[in-house]
Amino acid sequence: MATYKCISVTRRGGPETLVVVEKELRSPAAGEARIRVLATPVARDDVATRVGNRPFLPKVPFTPGYSLVGVVEAVGKGVSEVALGDHVAALTQSGGHAEKAYLPAIDLVKVPASLDPGPAATLILNYLVAYQILHRVANVKAGDKALIIGASGGVGTAFLQLGRLAGLKMYGLASPAKHGILYEHGAVPIDYHRQDFVAFLREAEPDGLHYVFNGMGEESFGPGLAVLRRGGTLVHYGGPESLPHFIWLLVRYAWYNVIPNGKRIAGYGTHREDVTRMKEDWSVLFTMLEAEDIQPVIAARIPLLEAKMANELMESGQVIGNVVLVAPEGF
Repeated sequence: MATYKCISVTRRGGPETLVVVEKELRSPAAGEARIRVLATPVARDDVATRVGNRPFLPKVPFTPGYSLVGVVEAVGKGVSEVALGDHVAALTQSGGHAEKAYLPAIDLVKVPASLDPGPAATLILNYLVAYQILHRVANVKAGDKALIIGASGGVGTAFLQLGRLAGLKMYGLASPAKHGILYEHGAVPIDYHRQDFVAFLREAEPDGLHYVFNGMGEESFGPGLAVLRRGGTLVHYGGPESLPHFIWLLVRYAWYNVIPNGKRIAGYGTHREDVTRMKEDWSVLFTMLEAEDIQPVIAARIPLLEAKMANELMESGQVIGNVVLVAPEGF
């Protein structure tokens, strides 16, 4: 019996709950493709679902992995969207941290075979989030001023690169050890541990900012709104930690948006997005990567099945950019 290996979350908890298991290799079902995984990032959502800090959780045991890039090695009956040998990507939400993945062919997007799968994999979630917030939610324009809360992580560095391309004037919250990446991308760093960023920004931008992009907790809503100008928008994209937390978040959205101060809060989540629009935006991002207009920041490439090591690194607080699990040919 042919098998393949994957990562399994055996219980809620820390990286020690991640183990390597074997599963039977099967033929794809109708409408399905079997993907040989080349690269799959370790995202904040992967950590959160393992720990249990999300309102809607996969049942344990499960294989984490929010996104992947791979090669089609088998297709089921009726599949016409992809063919054997195609390089493809998908937003999976789970199942990516494995040697093989079985996915609906309709959800796959083709990836230029010339692209390094490691950087390409970071586009599927982190860069998609930043791109869609900038260009579909906020509709930014050159000269707009924005604050990035959580500017040194995977989504934060995507905001830095895409925001610079869009002509934004950017400020970013990050610890001092990570300020270099902000300077590199033309953003003004703020040490949120030691500096009152509201006071700093009110002095630096007395007219206020156009946008605040918040990937951290909703405790940033009040300070974030305080640095906006009238007509400004705070876009929140961090996932809530539980169902009651999610309901409370919706209440806060509603409350802040009825306050007559000319400011608003908008929410963003990939689960709300149409796959067709995602594919359009991924194609734009692939073109940018091919042209080297964007260069994803990768803190570490780690062997595909060494997910425990990758998760420990993610939770260390030392990561700048992305951590990516890669198959042997990805090194």
